Amino acid sequence: MNWAMIVLVKNPKAMKKVQEEIRSYVGSKGKVEEPDLDNFLYLKMVVKETMRLHPIASFLLRETMKHSKIGCFDIYPKTWVLINTWVMGRNPEYWENPEEFLPERFKDSSIDFGGDQSFEYTPFGGGRRVCPAINMSIVFVEFVLANVLCTFNWELPEGLTSEDLNKEEFAGLGSRYPLELVPIKHVVRKSI
Repeated sequence: MNWAMIVLVKNPKAMKKVQEEIRSYVGSKGKVEEPDLDNFLYLKMVVKETMRLHPIASFLLRETMKHSKIGCFDIYPKTWVLINTWVMGRNPEYWENPEEFLPERFKDSSIDFGGDQSFEYTPFGGGRRVCPAINMSIVFVEFVLANVLCTFNWELPEGLTSEDLNKEEFAGLGSRYPLELVPIKHVVRKSI
C-alpha cells in the first residue's frame, strides 16, 4: 500500500483516474465495501503495476526437486535457486517501458498474481509454492487502498514536490524512507 501511494502521488493522472473510478461508483455512500471491489478495474491495474515494480519479496529462494537443464546448465536436485522477482518485473524482454508506472499495461491482460501462466510476473511466487495468502492479501490491499483513495485527497507536506519522494528500496522490504502525505478529507456533495 505504501508503494501504491508513492507511485500514485508521483503520477497524478493515475491518482485522479483511480479516485474518479472509486468515487463515481461509491457516490454518496461514502465508503467502499468489499463487494464493490469487483467494479474497480483501474484500481486492480494499479495494484498489479505497483507489485510489478515493487514485488512483495525481491528474491524467492527455492530448492529444486528434480534434475533440470536451463540453457547449457545442469541444475541438480536439492540445489538452492535464487529467483530475482524485482529484475523479472523490469525485464525489457517482457515489459515495454519497464521502468514506467503504466497500469494500463494490465488492461485486457490475462497476467495474474499467481505466476501460473506468466513467470515474468510473480510478486507472490508461483506454481506449487505460491503464497497461500495471496487472495486475502490482494483483497486487503485493494479494500484499504480503495477506502483511503475514496475518503481523502492526498498532498505532499508543504515545500515538497513529487520529485522529493524517495523511491529507494530497502533490502526488498519496502521503501527506505517513510512516506509522509497530508490527507485532505474528500467532501461528497449531495444533490438536492
